[in-house]
Amino acid sequence: MPESPSGPNAQHDRLLTALRMHGTAFSDMGRQLGLSAGLHTTDANALVHILAAQDAGAPLTQTQLSHRVGLTGGATSSLLNRLEDAGHIRRARDNADRRIVTLHSTDGVEELIDGFFDPLAERLGTVMDRYSPEVLAEFERFLSDVAVTMDDYLAEKAAASR
Repeated sequence: MPESPSGPNAQHDRLLTALRMHGTAFSDMGRQLGLSAGLHTTDANALVHILAAQDAGAPLTQTQLSHRVGLTGGATSSLLNRLEDAGHIRRARDNADRRIVTLHSTDGVEELIDGFFDPLAERLGTVMDRYSPEVLAEFERFLSDVAVTMDDYLAEKAAASR
């Protein structure tokens, strides 16, 4: 295998390549989840967004999901109807503001998602066990910074396209 160039710019290039590879693999995971669950890729992707937001303690609204999956309001409504009819999600009115409807997964879909992702989480745990807590803390900080930077960039692009 040829040696990689050294230096900060070369390291940045290698990290950016690794991040792109991760993004591609993550996208492929969504497609495979859809196949495994008998769902369209977009529906599976929406479920992952709904679960992630719910796990973070900030359930999504239909509008927020629409922006995340890149669909119109009408298309998102149809998607949510399919997921609700299949028993994968439920909609709930916010207690503080009854006009706000948030999206929540059902127990059945959580089992389906866990069944798909738990074996991967176990494998990733094995990978993480090879690194010290200090290295993992740095990596966690790096990934958080990358995510914030990407979210900010996407928000700027979305604002510019309006």
